[in-house]
Amino acid sequence: MKIQNYINGNFENPIENNWLDNYNPSNGEVYGLIPNSSKEDVEKAYESAKSAFLEWSKTTLEERSRILIKISELLEDNLQSFAEAESKDNGKPVSLAKTVDIPRAASNFRFFGNAITQFASESHESVGQNAINYTLRQPIGVVGCISPWNLPLYLFTWKIAPALAAGNCVVAKPSEITPMTAYLLSEICNKAALPKGVLNIVHGLGKSTGQAIVEHPEIKAISFTGGTATGAHIAKVAAPMFKKLSLELGGKNPNIIFADCGYDEMLHTTVRSSFANQGQICLCGSRIFVEASMYEKFKKDFVQKVQALKVGHPSDENTNIGALVSKSHLEKVMDYIEIGKNEGGKILCGGNKVTVKGFENGYYLEPTVMEIRSDECRVNQEEIFGPVVTIMPFNSEDEALQMANKVKYGLSATLWTNDLKRTMRMSNQLQAGIVWVNTWMMRDLRTPFGGVKASGVGREGGFEALRFFTEAKNVCIKY
Repeated sequence: MKIQNYINGNFENPIENNWLDNYNPSNGEVYGLIPNSSKEDVEKAYESAKSAFLEWSKTTLEERSRILIKISELLEDNLQSFAEAESKDNGKPVSLAKTVDIPRAASNFRFFGNAITQFASESHESVGQNAINYTLRQPIGVVGCISPWNLPLYLFTWKIAPALAAGNCVVAKPSEITPMTAYLLSEICNKAALPKGVLNIVHGLGKSTGQAIVEHPEIKAISFTGGTATGAHIAKVAAPMFKKLSLELGGKNPNIIFADCGYDEMLHTTVRSSFANQGQICLCGSRIFVEASMYEKFKKDFVQKVQALKVGHPSDENTNIGALVSKSHLEKVMDYIEIGKNEGGKILCGGNKVTVKGFENGYYLEPTVMEIRSDECRVNQEEIFGPVVTIMPFNSEDEALQMANKVKYGLSATLWTNDLKRTMRMSNQLQAGIVWVNTWMMRDLRTPFGGVKASGVGREGGFEALRFFTEAKNVCIKY
């Protein structure tokens, strides 16, 4: 199967006819080709977006809302086929894609389709000066959206939905590793009567296609989710052109567990927060710190539950852990396991590749729990982004805070305690963009989302996203 670029409402081959293999992680086989788009392809997509911008930016809020909600409905109508495509491309269980990824993608369009109708301007009367100020929120123009491979359609739509709702036209690049559902979304957009050129999707490598989007002088804003090193490169390229940037980058998130927590709920949720999507979620709690008085009990119970997780083919309804996204990523995660051992880490369970019968060349790995001696070891400081977690005890609130904050990242943190005063103290002091208390991954799309430190700049979600994708203009009238 050949995936094509989506430019001006049409499906097109790359201009230079360069193609990349698209792999199925569950069996390690090539099942299609995708474009490796060039600078010329990006320019064509930009020109298409530029031509569509004037009309799209002047459409009524109600019309934009109607189209976005229609896209949402069509995604829901095609839930099963999109979930299967996402699983085939990414390696995650079909059940996960069906209950999380595709419903959330649909929700993104519905939420921002509704939110734009409630996104009001501000006005300020200058008392005594006979003047009034009001703020216009105007679309930027053509914007670039670049999304990662771990939650392909979920995060792709998290960017393009608010961009389109705000009246912008988009040049978007999904990950070259997981392009399928973005391609299928193109067909949905045509069925929903999204005007030609409003959304353009170009496929290809980051160093070619992504670079062309970032360095294009007339693409005025970049929304990117991915690795910290890539984010730093984007910031360096974009800075001389004064582009607006929203960068959601890496995470090495602490999961802090106190003895006064609701134990059963904590244990169940911690297994999920450690290994959901094979640990390939930027919000996974990959560093687990447990109060010393309950550490041995937690270690025993946690390992027992992790060992019960089934590693298997994504289409198997009983599978808990599917395939990692690529062979190179599997090798990277395995390398970190060896690094952890060399640093003195003790493997409590997992750590080995898994062979699934009938799919022997797939990229499968046991969920791995490693007990470490120091919070400063590499496996506790560097983002692994796989089914590997570290655990170690702590003796005091201050020690837990120090270890939690002693990394370069600051995306999320999870805190388990029934002490309200401790909750308020630690939530205030944890260096993270989001803190979950006695839960994990509970999301309200109205809330701001993003990280601090090396986890990025800017915020997505709710009106924060609509503010990012608009420019504020103040108008002052004297009367």
